[in-house]
Amino acid sequence: MQKWTPVKQETILGTNPRITILNTTIDVLNARDTIKLVEEYVKKKEPLHLMGVNADKINELNENERLKQIVNSCGIINADGESVIKASKYLGKPLPERVAGIDLMQSLVKLSEKRGYSIYLLGAKQEVVEKTTKVLKTQYPKLNLIGFHNGYFTEKDWLDISAELKKLHPDFVFVGITSPMKEYLIEFLQDEGNNSVFMGVGGSFDVISGVIPRAPKWMQRSGLEWLFRVIHEPKRLFKRYFVGNWMFIKAVSNEKRKAVK
Repeated sequence: MQKWTPVKQETILGTNPRITILNTTIDVLNARDTIKLVEEYVKKKEPLHLMGVNADKINELNENERLKQIVNSCGIINADGESVIKASKYLGKPLPERVAGIDLMQSLVKLSEKRGYSIYLLGAKQEVVEKTTKVLKTQYPKLNLIGFHNGYFTEKDWLDISAELKKLHPDFVFVGITSPMKEYLIEFLQDEGNNSVFMGVGGSFDVISGVIPRAPKWMQRSGLEWLFRVIHEPKRLFKRYFVGNWMFIKAVSNEKRKAVK
């Protein structure tokens, strides 16, 4: 087997090492370096789609060419899943650590309070996004949270959302709607000329608002956060994690066999 060399991807900082797993490009970045890189985009007013991929996302993009193109074109692509970290090690191109989306969001919110960056929340039910706004303002009293919008809208409303963002010019837009519509929306908003850092945050608003509990720290550290989520939302997540993870493991094994031939 040939010695692995990370793919070099141009970023505003120059060259950034990346690997590829199952047709998915992933940055070789830990959380600290991700935050530093993200802030460079904010300082330079460069648009950024900050992406996190897990096994489910990788499975999905391999069945959806449009989604694959969007994901692989993102300026920063983090591994947001313990299975992706394990797969990278098994394939001989190890990633440094899982960069959990909700933790990264919280870190960027904290950074925004410190630096005076503005943020906008987009997604979830109205009561959830309102509660999330209140919680964040309580946790970060000086946070410049300039607006929010629930996630119950259709594609015909995208232009109105774009117009509001252009009026407010937020540095960060955290998007809590389902995939792949989330990625399609962010692509549209960037094509419309919005220069924010857009980050899909999944169900983070539900966790921050207290609607859904987060796994205890020991489960997070042990890579078992996914199991905690399944226990609390079995109908929605059982197929994703148990069937989806099996599909991911099988695909990774096939990729390993191809690499050693």
